[in-house]
Amino acid sequence: MDQAQSLRRLAAQRRLPKAPALPLRTLTVTSGKGGVGKTSVVVNLGLALARLGRKVLIIDADLGLANVDVVLGLNPAYTIGDVLNGSKTIQEVLVEGPGGIQILPAASGVSELSNLSSDEKLLILQELDSFETLADLVIIDTAAGISDTVLYFNLAAQDRLVVATGEPTSLTDAYALIKVLYTQHQERRFKLVVNNVKNEAEAKAVYRKLSMAADHFLGGLSIDYLGFIPSDPAVSKAVIQQRALLEAFPNSLAARGIEQLAKAFLRTPMDQGDGNIKFFWRRLVEMS
Repeated sequence: MDQAQSLRRLAAQRRLPKAPALPLRTLTVTSGKGGVGKTSVVVNLGLALARLGRKVLIIDADLGLANVDVVLGLNPAYTIGDVLNGSKTIQEVLVEGPGGIQILPAASGVSELSNLSSDEKLLILQELDSFETLADLVIIDTAAGISDTVLYFNLAAQDRLVVATGEPTSLTDAYALIKVLYTQHQERRFKLVVNNVKNEAEAKAVYRKLSMAADHFLGGLSIDYLGFIPSDPAVSKAVIQQRALLEAFPNSLAARGIEQLAKAFLRTPMDQGDGNIKFFWRRLVEMS
C-alpha cells in the first residue's frame, strides 16, 4: 500500500461516525439530615458508576462545609470559591478522584446560592459559556437540611436519591424534605436508598414507613426503593483512611451494596430533561 492509499484510509477512518455519547444525567444525593453517610454514598456510588462505564462528575454542593475532598484525602488547590471571586475558571478548579471521576470541590464558608450577589451569579453564568465536561453523569452531594440551596439543587437535577437510615430522626427529616419539594415545588419523583441497616428486611421496613407516610399525607408522588447498604465497620475504616470504600475494602458487604445500588440506578429510566450541563447550571443559578 503506497503512502497516498494509507492517507486515504486514515482520512476515511477519521470520518467514521463516533459512538453516540450518552445523554447527560444529573442526580442529587440528599438526606434532609446530617450524619446518615450521604457523602460516603456519593463518592462510592460515583466510583461504582465509573467502573460501569459512566463518565462521572461529582459536585460538592455543601458550599459551607466541604466534605468530598476530605473523604478522599484530596487537597485541591482551588475551589468553587475561586470561581466566585473570578480568579479561576470551573475547568481549572476540577480535580481528579479515584477511577477517573472528576470532582468540583466546595469551599468552607462560601455563601449559599440564595445569598450570592448578582455579580457572583453573573460570574458563574459567564463561566457556563466556556465550561465543557466529558461527563455523562453528574452527581451532586447536597448539604443536609432543607435550605434554599438544597432545594435549588434538587429541583435543577433530573433525579433525586434520598439517603435514609433506620433512625426515627432520619425518617422524619427525609419526609420533611420530600414534603417541601412536593407541596411547594410540585416535585413528584424520588428514589430511596437505606443506609447502615442490618439487612434487607430492616431496609424494606424503613421504605414502607416513609412510603406509607407520603401516601397518607401527600399522595400523588412516587418513591422508588433502589436498595440498601448494610452496616459494615469497613465504612468507618475507609473514612479514617480517607479512601473510597470500593478501593480500600472492595469485598466488604457495604461495597457490594454500593455496587448493587449503582446497577439499580442505571436500570431506572432517566427523567425527561435537557441533557446539557450548561442548562442545569443556568437553571440552578437563575432559580436562586
